[in-house]
Amino acid sequence: MGFKCGIVGLPNVGKSTLFNALTQTSAAQAANYPFCTIEPNVGDVGVPDERLEGLAKIAGSAQVIPTRLTFVDIAGLVKGASKGEGLGNQFLANIRETDAIAHVVRCFEDGDITHVSGRIDPVADIETIETELMLADLDSLEKRYVNTEKKGKQGDKEAKELANLMLRALMLLREGKPARLAERNSDEEVAFRGLGLLSSKPVLYVCNVEEASADKGNVFSDRVKEFAAKEGNRAVVVSAKIESEIAVLPAAEQRDYLDAVGLAEPGLNRVIREGYALLGLVTYFTVGPKEARAWTITKGTKAPAAAGVIHTDFEKGFIRSETIAYDDYIANDGEAGAKTAGKFRLEGKDYVVADGDVMHFRFNT
Repeated sequence: MGFKCGIVGLPNVGKSTLFNALTQTSAAQAANYPFCTIEPNVGDVGVPDERLEGLAKIAGSAQVIPTRLTFVDIAGLVKGASKGEGLGNQFLANIRETDAIAHVVRCFEDGDITHVSGRIDPVADIETIETELMLADLDSLEKRYVNTEKKGKQGDKEAKELANLMLRALMLLREGKPARLAERNSDEEVAFRGLGLLSSKPVLYVCNVEEASADKGNVFSDRVKEFAAKEGNRAVVVSAKIESEIAVLPAAEQRDYLDAVGLAEPGLNRVIREGYALLGLVTYFTVGPKEARAWTITKGTKAPAAAGVIHTDFEKGFIRSETIAYDDYIANDGEAGAKTAGKFRLEGKDYVVADGDVMHFRFNT
């Protein structure tokens, strides 16, 4: 089960620098000119989770394997991208293939790094990108709506329902509002995602600040946080420059570097965790002497489908799951202690997996 978070933003805001740090590679070229990233670079990153180490220690696991999140570095968008400016059509198509957007916003001043609009105004930058996404959606949806509505009027019930959903999104887009604000019930969610609307994706704003503001942010990042709060979105502060320096250090030296710059942890840990939360994901664990491993599922997933993330046979032949809550596993020093304390549960097909569950699946092949 893969989850992709697309990194977007205007040119020269630090997207590729951030991506390089995220993946600890130099796969994305970082240069001081627009469109230095043409093809989207893809990198898998482990999701930081302190719980995994604690479980592994108790179980004596030989390996620790975190769950993963995929980041896609998408070339800088510019005003007019929805009409093909700056190779816009290609980049918009790359965004469409992601599950969420990490929108990198420039929140620092530096005369040596040009800004496409000649000024530092993070909220205006956000609105530029958002406008292009909405214009692309509007153009795409209006073309499709006419045919869908026609089918609905001819008696196609499914087309009628889809046209109604399209219209709700269209009305927002025509008012200059993103499609993600469209009202819909849980039964309509799959159809809504199927529309492939760029402005329907959840957004995490990544405020790229100068090194001195990496801990608490600055006036620019404060504006982004206020903007995000009004939208019901998330925002996180990082210094891409610091993160790129941390990424190339040996693990033993990273802690000293963080202490020297006054940070409790790499800012990228927050980006990864926030991206994970943004997608509505939760983690369950499998623990044993060979490995302690984290698995990614969407919130609300039932036990058989969660088992299917490990192997499809687990879901097809699911019998039950042996389940211990994380806190109970830790408090009782592992499975044996949890059983003695009555914290070991047998769960069936209707059990909704909770974040942190330690699970072992029983199945027939």
